[in-house]
Amino acid sequence: MLQYGGAGRGRRRLVVGWTAVVALVAAGVGGIVGAYAERQGLDGEVRLPQAGRVPAGRAPDSVAGIAARALPSVVTLHVSGTDQTDTGTGFVLDTQGHILTNNHVVAPAGSSGAISVTFSSGDSVQAKVVGRDSGYDLAVVQVHGVHGLTPLPLGDSDGVRVGDPVVAIGAPYDLANTVTSGIISAKERPITAGGEKGDGSDVSYVDALQTDAPINPGNSGGPLLDSEARVIGINSAIRSADSGSDSGGGQSGSIGLGFAIPVNQAKRVAEELINHGRATHPVLGVTLDMAYSGDGARIDSKSASGGPAVTPGGPGDRAGLKAGDVVGEVDGQPVHSARELIVRIRAHRPGDRLRLTVRRDGTDREVPLVLGAAEQN
Repeated sequence: MLQYGGAGRGRRRLVVGWTAVVALVAAGVGGIVGAYAERQGLDGEVRLPQAGRVPAGRAPDSVAGIAARALPSVVTLHVSGTDQTDTGTGFVLDTQGHILTNNHVVAPAGSSGAISVTFSSGDSVQAKVVGRDSGYDLAVVQVHGVHGLTPLPLGDSDGVRVGDPVVAIGAPYDLANTVTSGIISAKERPITAGGEKGDGSDVSYVDALQTDAPINPGNSGGPLLDSEARVIGINSAIRSADSGSDSGGGQSGSIGLGFAIPVNQAKRVAEELINHGRATHPVLGVTLDMAYSGDGARIDSKSASGGPAVTPGGPGDRAGLKAGDVVGEVDGQPVHSARELIVRIRAHRPGDRLRLTVRRDGTDREVPLVLGAAEQN
């Protein structure tokens, strides 16, 4: 009986054991079937398909790769003055805290306003103006006590070609760290902006790079970058459908016509602003007739003060220029107006040698000229 009883308990254990195994298998199969049904939406609920995980890395010359390298060096500026506030963009020039932006961005601060600089990390510090120049629409501000600054490398705007891809970074309408992309649409566009004072002293003349990368108010002062994340221009103005041109302070939007100051010009001006607090302006030493409607730039009959239009002893006088001469080309490139001639001259440095094509009494002649420097106020 003891043997029988033991065998009976063993059979019961066997039955119970198999029952547990069957239950586990059934549960596993049920789980698999349920999961499959859930994935396929067979349980009555919709499950949308999704692509696999995207690799974290990006090619260095992709827009994402360029943005990742440049964003830590791009800042947003908030400027407040007695009767105006403005938002713009800038970028780090060196480890000493110098930041380049547009003059029209910092101008509202005047002599007693405040300038706040916000980095992509969200940290904000106060900045002071080191120097600014309305004629080039450039300004340098400086921050102190900020460590680990990474300057953006400066490229070569003379080497830029139409069709080259570009990336713009800025804070359009105060939306910081906004990245857009496009191409170089044209080079050497003669652009003038500003002039609110009415006396011409605050008009900027730019031999600009044109881009279709979207630029809007707030982008002003931000970098235009090439495929190697090097700065080739400083975004400064847009052409808008309703107002003709906009230096970044209005509310007009981008229509794909943006303009940037070439970095080769900006580099020279920035260095002078940092080292001397002001920038030199190359001059011909003549007064131009801004109302002349013919083709070319005509030297006026007299200066604004009533004196001679060709400054005695100046560059134009030494080159033999006379009142009534019409400048039609600079180094073989045509100019069609006085403003266009000023833009072409501003793209050079004092001391540069130029070759002018001048029309006098119906005859064209070539005139070599060495640019002078405007007197500093």
